[in-house]
Amino acid sequence: MNDSRVSVTAPVGPTAGRSPSADGSSEARAARRGAAGGSPLVSGGWTPWLYLAPALVVLGGLLLYPIYQLGLISFFEYTQAQVSGGEPTRFRGVANYAELFGDPQFWQVLLATVLFAAACVVSTLAVGCALAVLLTRVRAVPRLALMLAALGAWATPAVTGSTVWLFLFDPDFGPVNRMLGLGDHSWTYGRLSAFFLVLLEVVWCSFPFVMVTVYAGIRAVPAEVLEAAALDGASQWRIWRSVLAPMLRPILVVVTIQSVIWDFKVFTQIYVMTGGGGIAGQNLVLNVYAYQQAFASSQYSLGSAIGVVMLLILLAVTLVYLRLLRRQGEEL
Repeated sequence: MNDSRVSVTAPVGPTAGRSPSADGSSEARAARRGAAGGSPLVSGGWTPWLYLAPALVVLGGLLLYPIYQLGLISFFEYTQAQVSGGEPTRFRGVANYAELFGDPQFWQVLLATVLFAAACVVSTLAVGCALAVLLTRVRAVPRLALMLAALGAWATPAVTGSTVWLFLFDPDFGPVNRMLGLGDHSWTYGRLSAFFLVLLEVVWCSFPFVMVTVYAGIRAVPAEVLEAAALDGASQWRIWRSVLAPMLRPILVVVTIQSVIWDFKVFTQIYVMTGGGGIAGQNLVLNVYAYQQAFASSQYSLGSAIGVVMLLILLAVTLVYLRLLRRQGEEL
């Protein structure tokens, strides 16, 4: 039997050892580099920043410059005398912060603000998430009615909402006292009852954002996952804790951070419903305290220092929260 063999001549020269596909891909890459001209603005990572540049300029003008002015004033002596031009502005360094931290009332107000904001955030998230789950269980007409009612509460101005809640709990004409048989009980006289009344109003105007956001996230969860959990005998609470909450964690991060920022700097509700901070300042929070120092006492530099402290606290809380989630391997 003859052994037939085919001899293949290997290419010789500069094209040796190259396949057509490899040669074509190298030529294509060279052509792309030549077309781009080697500019990092076109082929690198600068292109998204070029598109974001107009928005960043606007945000810089609306946010960064006021923050810069706030921090700058906090290092100077800036009162009504300096505003009117009667006295020159004098640099004080950290003396305003030393005066602020040496005031016992500041620490009392800070503690009250932290506790009040925490209660508002927890209550808002609980009500918003519970109603979001309820929206997935009811029919179209009740769901539409609940959505419209919630959006109406969300769209109501803070001053209007606070005034309505004051009327509802009015000791003389309010329907709540009549329904509960409390007579002429004043909800804004006691410190805890006044904070509780403001908390109800804050939750009422804040839960729609949480409800709508979480509801949209729940609707994006595959129905097969929820059906499998229900077939396995999981209760509604177990489905929320073990299935929905982990899948909605990025959304919950957003609504939690937003709620912390909003509730930590509550001003209108406290100012309107407690008459500027309650009896003898018993219901003061940092935002109202800063307003009193800056405008009622004309200590603008001290009010600016309080604003800087609030900004640093909110930044610290947000960064710590995001860092904890990063350590748990969450993609944000």
